Amino acid sequence: MGGSDTRRAIRQRVFPHREDIQKALHAALSRGAEFAEVYLEKRIADTVRIEEHLVRESSRGVLAGAGIRAIIGDKIGYAYADGLDVKSMVEAASVAGEIAATGSGAAPVNISETTMAVPYSETRISPLDVDAKDKVETAFRADASTHGHDPRITQAMVTLLDEDKHILIANSEGTNVSDRQVLTTLRVVAIAESNGRRQRGFRSLSGRSGYELFEKESPEQVGADASRQAITLLDARDAPAGSMVVVLGHGRGGVLLHEAIGHGFEGDFIRKKTSLFAGRIGEKIAARGCTIIDDATIPNARGTINIDDEGTPGQRTVLVEDGVLKGFIYDKLNAKLMNTLSTGNGRRQAYKFMPVPRQTNTFMPAGDAAPEEIMASVGKGLYAKNIGGGQVDIASGNFVFEVTEGYLIESGKVGAPVRGANLIGNGAEVLKKIEMIGSDFVLEAGGGTCGKMGQAVPVMDGLPTIKISEITVGGTES
Repeated sequence: MGGSDTRRAIRQRVFPHREDIQKALHAALSRGAEFAEVYLEKRIADTVRIEEHLVRESSRGVLAGAGIRAIIGDKIGYAYADGLDVKSMVEAASVAGEIAATGSGAAPVNISETTMAVPYSETRISPLDVDAKDKVETAFRADASTHGHDPRITQAMVTLLDEDKHILIANSEGTNVSDRQVLTTLRVVAIAESNGRRQRGFRSLSGRSGYELFEKESPEQVGADASRQAITLLDARDAPAGSMVVVLGHGRGGVLLHEAIGHGFEGDFIRKKTSLFAGRIGEKIAARGCTIIDDATIPNARGTINIDDEGTPGQRTVLVEDGVLKGFIYDKLNAKLMNTLSTGNGRRQAYKFMPVPRQTNTFMPAGDAAPEEIMASVGKGLYAKNIGGGQVDIASGNFVFEVTEGYLIESGKVGAPVRGANLIGNGAEVLKKIEMIGSDFVLEAGGGTCGKMGQAVPVMDGLPTIKISEITVGGTES
């Protein structure tokens, strides 16, 4: 990793002068585009990776570039420059403008002085102030805890990631706003082996903060929990198959909410009518008491954004309220084409990508049922404490998700652990089958990375413990 010279360089945070950005905007508009936008990015990111008690990677990446967009109607021209020099920006802007050309010219563009976004998250210990040796030590703390939890842990993989990113968005509507975005993440994979069986556990911790993140939960706790999951699965029995009551655990169960339901609220799918929720505002689509919110303003949450990647402030958007469909999430383009306003959900992975509507922190707020009451109400079923990856069809809402940590529910009590369970169902149908909503809401501490259209962005999800009357469980029990 770099030293003090790199720190000083990144802290200069020098973006091109306003006049130079205006030149790029004018070049993008010069062939008749209705709207033009300049997205500038500077990012410094560190990675530490440990396997077999050895440092396998300790690296630093520095990235800087510009993405230029020109729009007329639903026709988009996009080009990017690897670097922030004026010549490269104007050349990229001319290419973008040519793609969206109508042949007519445009007047010069005036943008305001740069303003800083209002922060929802505070960074006290910047990743740039933490030495490389201290980052390696943090990762080794997680590694030692993972191995030390149980002698049956035979392998651990620890990845520590951080980034300090600065962006500036200027457009032909006069916007000129910048923001600083810090993100710190620790991920641990634990492998347990015994009697010929091999199982995997996973935990992550992530947030829009610096290294104060580990004041909330230590690296040792993250490593120990990954090991606990792996050890639990060693003694698990094969999961039963069939239609049954399922209780989703609070926090990580929110993955199902994000994937199976949340994507259906994104504005591009709504505009193209490829979402099963399109055209249904005001309809009752979920059980009574069911509310779903996308909120970019939660302090230090992984999916929080002060502004989106089009310069619109992050917002709190109610998608479903007491079972009734209330709204969708939009970027600028899809909002304009739908005759509505952006909700601050235009997001992109980096300057090489165009923004598209994406979720931020998507969750279901707490209900009034105690978790113990929910469990006691189930005679026989599955407790899906943690959910991993899966597949979703946005148009139909059909999904398949892996249960990474699951238990049988027998006579109202959590019973034996099971392995190999999958949840198979339909997002819209699941919403209607929610029978009880717990009082124990929590955002999942690790969050996730959402992939869409070849782009990955940080998100977070969460929910309280909830009882679903019926989901098909794909099991391994013979």
